Amino acid sequence: MRNKLWWVIAAAIPLTPAAAHHSFAMFDNSRSITLHGSVTKFQWTNPHAFLEVDAEQPGGGTKHYTLEMTSPNMMSRGGWTSRTIKTGDNVTVYVSPLRDGKPGGLVLEVVLPSGKHMLPGVPNAARYKRTEG
Repeated sequence: MRNKLWWVIAAAIPLTPAAAHHSFAMFDNSRSITLHGSVTKFQWTNPHAFLEVDAEQPGGGTKHYTLEMTSPNMMSRGGWTSRTIKTGDNVTVYVSPLRDGKPGGLVLEVVLPSGKHMLPGVPNAARYKRTEG
């Protein structure tokens, strides 16, 4: 009876949020897109930083992208700070896009207005193909 109770308790523990948090399965690592645009927000938050960009579109106009980055801890090791990117900065961002086609993705590299290239420290970065830029 006691073993049955433990199985019931173990089955009730929600595992999905933890698995979803550490998964990069929603990003298409077989290709990349290149965005040029203006930063509307840079969130230096745990567990992941986020970059929001109004990116120029081929026919004119802009499209808003919400882009996930790695943790501030990992980014700090690559020279990032909370002030590396500011609202209004014009940047180029190499992105592993979302598989569902929504305007978002995982940041693979950012080119700052100064021309400096910054890597956000994506785990297993070699698995993400750069097909543009």
